[in-house]
Amino acid sequence: MSFINYASREINCKIVYYGPGLCGKTTNLQHVYQKTAPEAKGKMISLATETERTLFFDFLPLALGEIRGFKTRFHLYTVPGQVFYDASRKLILKGVDGVVFVADSQEERFDANIESIENLRFNLQEQGYDLDQLPFVIQYNKRDLPNVMTVDELRRELNPTGVPEFEACAATGEGVFETLKAIAKLILIDLKKGK
Repeated sequence: MSFINYASREINCKIVYYGPGLCGKTTNLQHVYQKTAPEAKGKMISLATETERTLFFDFLPLALGEIRGFKTRFHLYTVPGQVFYDASRKLILKGVDGVVFVADSQEERFDANIESIENLRFNLQEQGYDLDQLPFVIQYNKRDLPNVMTVDELRRELNPTGVPEFEACAATGEGVFETLKAIAKLILIDLKKGK
């Protein structure tokens, strides 16, 4: 549901980082924000209550070029990790153009990953979206820790449809921009099709 701003000649697209609590969604956004040139990004906004936090910022990656004379501006959002904040998650998914699912690779977080990806699929369906029809990538985060599952084990449960997937360590930035470039590219392909 990209928004076209004719005055600024920009197409605005929304990318949502989804996943269980403490999986690295916020760390992904903070890394992208820190490494993006000041003139190409807006302010990072943190919408925080006593118990949850959502991060947001927008940026204009000049390297991606233009579509029919329009620049593409991406708005990046995180959702609160805990399923308890489902209403906030649903609200943040409204108008989404692409989703990055950030999986925590640690064995003890496997059930949380499953619950979160099922919750994502359900929340999208409630709003008339089909995850299999949306630009969607998976990031296997925290690959630097000692107690991680193999990518094959994670893939079997989290990526049965074979969407693009990336190994990452958001704390060091490894895999962060590769993930972002992949979701941005899928969104641009969708835009060029005229969806």
